[in-house]
Amino acid sequence: MKKFLSVILSGVLAASMLAGCGGSGASSAPASSAAPAPAPASSAAASSEAPAAEPAETFEEVKLRVAYMPNMGSASLLVTARDKGFFEKMGITVDLVEFQGGPAEISAMASGDIDIAQIGHGAHALCAEGEAMIFEIDCTSLADAVMGNKEKGVNSIADLKGKKVATTAGTSAEIILNLALASEGLSQSDLEIVEMDANGMVSAMISGNIDACATWSPGTMTITTAMGDKVVTLATNNDYLDQATFPSSMITTKKYADENRDILVRFTRALQMAMDYRAANIDEIAKLVAKQCMVDEQTMLDCVGEGNWLTGEFVASAVKEGTIKSYYENQQKVFIDGGRLTEAVDVNNYVLFDVMEEAAEANAKAA
Repeated sequence: MKKFLSVILSGVLAASMLAGCGGSGASSAPASSAAPAPAPASSAAASSEAPAAEPAETFEEVKLRVAYMPNMGSASLLVTARDKGFFEKMGITVDLVEFQGGPAEISAMASGDIDIAQIGHGAHALCAEGEAMIFEIDCTSLADAVMGNKEKGVNSIADLKGKKVATTAGTSAEIILNLALASEGLSQSDLEIVEMDANGMVSAMISGNIDACATWSPGTMTITTAMGDKVVTLATNNDYLDQATFPSSMITTKKYADENRDILVRFTRALQMAMDYRAANIDEIAKLVAKQCMVDEQTMLDCVGEGNWLTGEFVASAVKEGTIKSYYENQQKVFIDGGRLTEAVDVNNYVLFDVMEEAAEANAKAA
């Protein structure tokens, strides 16, 4: 009798040990012929020790047309989210559409040709004026520069007076030009301003059809490579970090934001996940951006230092602490000081901080 009880107890103990490892006594090992382990007891132990995993998130598939500009600051986060599967994880397929500037992107959104766009610093003034809504910060830019042709007598900012200078109105590069001119007591009225897109400025500078330009990478890299010692960089974002932050952002129309909040949150979740990957693998991403923009890899690799590549973790804390809000408030001050805006606007009117925060919280919960 004692031997019989001993066999039973040994069988029960063995079944309990298997259940504690998440397995089932009936399927993980053959039952003892002398004393089979009771299946109900094993199942109960398994359920108490190893609860079922949370079901994977599922989303209704959506396709979006998204505008970008062919440079690291504008394209890198979108390319990362697409090529590394973060958009797919959120049930999103993107069709990336290339533009040469933020104002043109906003016009395309207004006409319904584009759903979402990535803009640089300058186009944010249009958001403050009510033409678009910001729903996610991307990075802070260091990519703009004012460049002069030495052979045209341009060696300093002061030398720009009376010269033919190309820029693109409403862009971050124009803001740098204005700040540079102001440092010498000048304004655009002292120059011969020529309106050009980024590609046109590269050709015009190299051919000598203009004396100077205010543009951004990778055009700045192409100009430097082609002109060598003939070109001088007169000013960059770095020269004015004490006066302003130059954020780049993801935007959409107010109508789209009102009607598709869930999609914006999902899109933002993908972007915040992509931020972490981009920051940790910036050289790899530069090569992917080069492929997207159809330029050589070295050109984009030379541009990796032209942005502060924010992380999802930073955004999650910075939006709660008000740091990101201060970026947009400081940016608006630049527009007012430069005459681009006439008065201050509450940034809450055009920045959807709650979308950034909701996305960060959802990602933390899913981690």
